[in-house]
Amino acid sequence: MNMNTSKREFCIIGCGRLGVCLAVFLSEQGFTPVSFCSKSFESATHAAKMAGQGVVYEDAIAAAASCDLVFVTTPDTRIGPVCDRVAKGGGFTSNSVVFHLSGALSSCVLESAQQQGAATGSIHPLQAFTPYEKGQKSPFFNINVSLEGDERAVALGREIVDALGAASFTIPTQTKAIYHAAAVVASNYLVTLEHFALSLLKEAGLDEQVAYTILEPLIQGTLTNIKARGSMEALTGPVARGDDKIIACHLKDIDNKLPQFSQLYRLLGKYTLDIAASRGEMDPGAREKLALLFQDPIV
Repeated sequence: MNMNTSKREFCIIGCGRLGVCLAVFLSEQGFTPVSFCSKSFESATHAAKMAGQGVVYEDAIAAAASCDLVFVTTPDTRIGPVCDRVAKGGGFTSNSVVFHLSGALSSCVLESAQQQGAATGSIHPLQAFTPYEKGQKSPFFNINVSLEGDERAVALGREIVDALGAASFTIPTQTKAIYHAAAVVASNYLVTLEHFALSLLKEAGLDEQVAYTILEPLIQGTLTNIKARGSMEALTGPVARGDDKIIACHLKDIDNKLPQFSQLYRLLGKYTLDIAASRGEMDPGAREKLALLFQDPIV
């Protein structure tokens, strides 16, 4: 690593589960935690203890002023106000590099730091973090991490991500919201879809654990096919085949037994039909019949 010594010394403002994990695993890679500050003094003290060193500050301005590399790992709603307060109090200089780790917000929320001459950027690990436990494996290892911000921050961000054993990729600042939406769809909404599937199997008489065991190979196989062939070519099933009779049976049972999922099934079917039709292989008559089935039912 070609990072100079001052850039190896860092400050954590916001000592929740992500802030603690970042401090611990950066420390293991030769970085030095110099200062910690959090809404709760006890949380900051815990973070310093887990990282093995660092001074705990009650004031974020003093904490940020103690070194050049500052991570604001507060909840999203607090990133801007914390940054503004530190900037107003003189906690940033032209030598500072300031990052936040929000997935939804871009580096623009750190504008007040940039106005003080600091380099600003965001580092977002595509990973869910649990509370740190001593001896645990690094949650950063082999994950993907997005970077955006100004050139100086992104360059340093790459070195930080490399040191953590993760893989970095860059996105334009103005696309941060759509990038985060993609992550929500891929992760959070996947949970919603599997909850839907498990609920259907529960209606078929299977408990959730058995149902998941049955579905897991299918889920994993689908992900493998998407990786190998792309989302469009990976599509199989009755919509792709244009089988309106099967879909009509699905809808009849869902409408009667699990009506809370009727609209969701139709909406998913509608967009699945668009994917299937875009391959240019579907009979126009079958497409029309399916499109009618996926319309919202008349109440």
